Amino acid sequence: MAFRSGTRHPKPDAPGPRVKNYITPDGLQRLKDEHRFLLNRERPAVTKVVTWAAGNGDRSENADYQYAKRRLRQIDGRIRFLTKRIDAAEVVNPEAPRPAGAASRVFFGATVRYADAENVEHTVAIVGVDEVDLDRRHISWMSPLARALMKSAPGDHVVLRAPRKVERLEILDVRYERIHGSPFTEPPGAESAPVASPEIPPRPAR
Repeated sequence: MAFRSGTRHPKPDAPGPRVKNYITPDGLQRLKDEHRFLLNRERPAVTKVVTWAAGNGDRSENADYQYAKRRLRQIDGRIRFLTKRIDAAEVVNPEAPRPAGAASRVFFGATVRYADAENVEHTVAIVGVDEVDLDRRHISWMSPLARALMKSAPGDHVVLRAPRKVERLEILDVRYERIHGSPFTEPPGAESAPVASPEIPPRPAR
């Protein structure tokens, strides 16, 4: 009897459910602006530096070449990350009309005013994980505070269970309005940044 040789390979796991990347319109625009900058401007500029540095002798001892290659890998990694985040984006517009019941309760995109245990008032906006800005009090919808606030309405009391404290909060106001995120700005020292022309001193009067 002939025997078949070979190794049985385990069947790969079925792909899990895609994690939705909830994000506001301003937040998505920021990701797209950074992606466009890296792909169309910064990467081509760094690629030119790599090509130039490659012609300057031994690559293993060429600091310019090594730095540019490392920078290029960082850019490519960031482009891949941004591509995935943009593809998975589920845009939620805080200004979109909502049913009466939902308009007074906390969900993604809400701006919430609440009082803490010491009766100090705070205001936060619930945004995506890619648009957190603590200076603006924009918190992730996955943060402990946002989870505590979810589905609550003015007059409700909720319990915040954070790693370092457990606190009772009172919801004072819930509203839905545009959440202004900080726009993307080109980082200082970008390779694609225009080089400033040296100032030419005025000619002395004769």
